[in-house]
Amino acid sequence: MEEYTPDTFKPLLAKLVKTPEYFAPDDLRRALEHLFIPDAAHPTQIGAFLTAMHIKQVERRPETLAAASSVLRARAIKVAIEDDNKDFVVDIVGTGGDGHDTFNVSTTAAVVAAGAGARVVKHGSVASTSKSGSADLLERLECLFVAPTAGTTMHIPRIPFTFILAPHYHPALSVIAPYRKLLPFRTLFNMIGPLTNPACPRGMVLGVAERDLGLPFAKSLCDSHVERALVVCGAEGLDEISCAGDTWVWELKDGNITETTLHPTHFGLRTHPLKSVSGGTALQNAETFKALLTSGSEIPNELTPALEFVLMNASALLVVAGIASDYKDGVRLAMESVTSGAAWKALEAFREAGRAAMAKVEREEK
Repeated sequence: MEEYTPDTFKPLLAKLVKTPEYFAPDDLRRALEHLFIPDAAHPTQIGAFLTAMHIKQVERRPETLAAASSVLRARAIKVAIEDDNKDFVVDIVGTGGDGHDTFNVSTTAAVVAAGAGARVVKHGSVASTSKSGSADLLERLECLFVAPTAGTTMHIPRIPFTFILAPHYHPALSVIAPYRKLLPFRTLFNMIGPLTNPACPRGMVLGVAERDLGLPFAKSLCDSHVERALVVCGAEGLDEISCAGDTWVWELKDGNITETTLHPTHFGLRTHPLKSVSGGTALQNAETFKALLTSGSEIPNELTPALEFVLMNASALLVVAGIASDYKDGVRLAMESVTSGAAWKALEAFREAGRAAMAKVEREEK
């Protein structure tokens, strides 16, 4: 059995600092095992490791992203998705850190796509750099997140939309959380968050805030056996498909990656400045979410920018899911999901599943 101590971690750290070009995925896997095992690395070593990964830009390599995310998924709470062999499970998520603090578009788009027929298992958390993260929004919409028990398998029912609260499923990250919080930069673990969905979706729309990260993330998704994906970066440094203008796109399909550019006109939609889709608090965003999905065809005109922002991103997810034939067809299906109330019903199904799961836990505790 391999030993993990500060002394065995030292040569790995030395290799990373002195010859980062030779720091291989297997080195990274061994290093991460040291981080996740209590007392296997000294706090000074942990800080030095995270800093070196950042400064030497090793954390930006496709093979690093794929290796690190595989280690985290292996340590995550296991997930069993009901009838996953019958559905093409998808996720839409961003790396965060773009600084634009827009409305919760990926979460809303996920629900809209679910209402249009996609099987969405979204992976997310509370706000880190914005006022309202995906979990914050859903909590304001009265959704419950039942924490799985360590060593068990969490069963995901066959409903259109499900949300996995990342901290509940990645207990390993709690070990290094105090060190990450003390560092003045985003670390490797912020980078790989979108790659660690324990549901292992077959399709993804993944947003990055830097153009240089597009191809590495697309390659890492390919290495992680994702079948179809769009890695997107708005030209403003936005980790979503932008409603304001161009979006750089890396499309993964059949093991091949193609780089292209999207614009709102490809969706049959107009451009809107990012300031028109600014986010607010979780409560304010929840009110916007509800107005978008419960107004039928009478959506207030002032919400048109937010609506079209959501439609574009939902359309992309529907294309990845194989439900929409192209982006304009995706917008049509997404709009039907909104105006028919199907999107809101998808949210209600998730909310009811959460309440039922919580009631079961409470009964078992009595």
